[in-house]
Amino acid sequence: MIRTALLIHGLSSSPDGWWRVRGWLEGAGWQTSTATLLGHAGRGPAESYTLEAYAADVLAAAPGPYDLVIGHSLGGSIATVLAAADPAWARRLALLDPVWFVPAKDLPATSAAQVAELDYTADALAAAKPLWDERDRAGKLAAAAAVQPAAVSRTFGDPDRWDLRETARMIAAPTLVLGGDPGVYTMLEPSDASRISHDAPDMRYRVVPGAGHSPHRDAPDATRVALLGWIEGDTS
Repeated sequence: MIRTALLIHGLSSSPDGWWRVRGWLEGAGWQTSTATLLGHAGRGPAESYTLEAYAADVLAAAPGPYDLVIGHSLGGSIATVLAAADPAWARRLALLDPVWFVPAKDLPATSAAQVAELDYTADALAAAKPLWDERDRAGKLAAAAAVQPAAVSRTFGDPDRWDLRETARMIAAPTLVLGGDPGVYTMLEPSDASRISHDAPDMRYRVVPGAGHSPHRDAPDATRVALLGWIEGDTS
């Protein structure tokens, strides 16, 4: 039986950023596909960049069901919304440092930080992300050049509230949450993730040591072991 996986990228990234994870899955016999978010990878401007708009767009293009959905950052937020709304959409869910909660007072700074990433030069990105593979850095620069600037400024700039904590608790599918190391950088508050994973029907939360907000780029070996171990039924 063919096992299907959908991968959803994060803000100012693109499907090309999944090259490594797709290789892991396809090497294990999975059939993979990717979603391209509104305003990303050469798509034209959208009227709205709310979570609801992103989720509706992904669902229209990728109605499922899927054996596995993996989402990173904003992609993890979108996957959270869709999986909570329809338990049949994803039989299993893996979320890489999903953005579940940004305090209202922090939304302007979060938006500004995301916009600032659009100005990365190759040298600046290499200095900021020294552990990334050159292919990751090249892909990030290409994705930033192809994204609609409004998508980046408005995703966290327009909302007055960003809180998916109760939504995450509603996910019924078996779920693995791989968070960044708080000693490095994470957009997922560990205390929130611990409480939510305890309350949700079938969710496990792990910190990837040494990883920042992009575990699959920052600490690929540890991420691969955690992800593939869980997929193949590791319950440790």
